[in-house]
Amino acid sequence: MGVIKNTFKEKADVANSEIKSILSEHGNKKIGEVTLAQIYQGMRGITGLVSETSLLDAQDGIRFRGYSIPELQEKLPKAEGGNEPLPEGLFYLMLLSELPTDADVQHISSVWQRRSHVPSHVFATIDALPITAHPMTMFVTGIMALQTESHFAAEYAKGLSKKDYWNPMYDDAMDLIARLPRIAAYVYRRKYRNNQHIQPNGLLDWAGNLAHMMGYNDESFKELMRLYMTIHADHEGGNVSAHTTHLVGSALSDPYLSYAAGMNGLAGPLHGLANQEVIKWIFEMQELLGTDSPTKDQIAQYVKDTLAAGKVVPGYGHAVLRQTDPRFTAQMMFGKKHMPDDKLCQTVWNIYETVPPILQSLGKIKNPWPNVDAHSGALLVHYGLVEYEFYTVLFAVSRALGVMASLCWDRALGLPLERPKSVTTRSVKLWLEGKDEIWE
Repeated sequence: MGVIKNTFKEKADVANSEIKSILSEHGNKKIGEVTLAQIYQGMRGITGLVSETSLLDAQDGIRFRGYSIPELQEKLPKAEGGNEPLPEGLFYLMLLSELPTDADVQHISSVWQRRSHVPSHVFATIDALPITAHPMTMFVTGIMALQTESHFAAEYAKGLSKKDYWNPMYDDAMDLIARLPRIAAYVYRRKYRNNQHIQPNGLLDWAGNLAHMMGYNDESFKELMRLYMTIHADHEGGNVSAHTTHLVGSALSDPYLSYAAGMNGLAGPLHGLANQEVIKWIFEMQELLGTDSPTKDQIAQYVKDTLAAGKVVPGYGHAVLRQTDPRFTAQMMFGKKHMPDDKLCQTVWNIYETVPPILQSLGKIKNPWPNVDAHSGALLVHYGLVEYEFYTVLFAVSRALGVMASLCWDRALGLPLERPKSVTTRSVKLWLEGKDEIWE
């Protein structure tokens, strides 16, 4: 079956046995209580699903299989001559819960290169859309067109034992991840580079090849793509893109359908679209002030004006984090190393020093610190990637690593159809009056 695939199956068998034992002994234990406010307010904070690949800690930020971002930057294999972790290594870690060797990462790079061919009908389907379509619309359309290649859909139609669901699911996940850079780059070149496309380079790593096919061959940009793809890959299981992929997958939809659904969620302004909102906000501030290097005092006043208008400062605040997002810190360190004199990055750093005290003074905001979206756009603009509507596509390519690793585990563990109970406001009123025992 392949080295990684065999190892994954062995680990899945052990995990299945362990989970069955836990449920047998502790299945009736209560984890917590759900409040009425949580039911009405997006189920915030309700523990209701398992996602093994990462966990979000309020103080430390995201941990992938227990490893923080600084630890990943230190321990994961790098490209030759590079300093940033290769995303192939993070995928290996999320899938197998082990740090990979250089050989492991080279193996995954090779496998993805061999699986990266995109059928011509996918490009034809994208080309059928108007050039004015949003890049995420083109990207997800391409994914849906690629669904014709699904191993799981084909095997399920023939008749497939439940214990074997994981097998074609794994192959679909590997194929899909391998093909995403080609589709993303095609969308970029079609919309922004006069439909002039660049063929893949089979000697490059996954993220480096994406940069190449987009037309960015600066080695530091390839390094940025490796970092970007690593830090955006996963964010535990409850965010919209990860949860939607898991939810749709629980209906035994194949990885193409599941991932496309999740990326439609990622395209929302309250999720992955936030990175482009940050850049728009900064550009609007620069235009209003008539300068590309606003002072901290000017930034402070603009922030106060934004808040007074009933708007938020994009890129600041997080539902869980109570410290500066370590993904922001990783990008800031990259910027200080590769572009210390860049005016836009300097503005981002000045915003970082200015915004938190203002938000703290309001007394209502639990987390006044920047999240990952506050910095990523400025780094991309430095290299000339100014088409901020495309930024969410990059986020989507990265997020495939986490959601596909999780989907493999969903099928290997035989996780069931997700179907939470819903209630009506009428039933809530009756329950509050003691006339309905539906929740008792």
